[in-house]
Amino acid sequence: MTDLLLEILQYYGLREIVGKQHNSEIVKMFAEVGYDQIKDDETAWCSALLNYYCMKLGYERSGKLTARSWLNVGEVIEEPEMGDIVIFWRNNPNSWEGHVAIYISEDKDLKIVYSLGGNQGNMLSVKPYHKSRVLGYRRLKII
Repeated sequence: MTDLLLEILQYYGLREIVGKQHNSEIVKMFAEVGYDQIKDDETAWCSALLNYYCMKLGYERSGKLTARSWLNVGEVIEEPEMGDIVIFWRNNPNSWEGHVAIYISEDKDLKIVYSLGGNQGNMLSVKPYHKSRVLGYRRLKII
């Protein structure tokens, strides 16, 4: 799955536009994955980004905009490798809210997971998350 990671890395720094304008690349991702009614870049787009690039490269995908939908895709794995999918909880471990990104690495001493994802600080970036927020890891297959 490093091809997925490398493809997404090409767009590192893709960001939302503050104000009434919207980043056309982010809006395009929504449309390409079947959500053409979304015309803004303020709608959470972490799952749209992964769905878009998984579709583009032929990987299985969730087809949904909710981050936790990725818990139902791919092979469940315990020891992730760079390029696997990581799903985090957001606001509350038992809520529907979450975040999905690509696993990069972790600092076992600090209990930090580094991930590459969309909508991380309103942009495509690498960000650290505390490992306690991980709901699961998935390895995707080409379909």
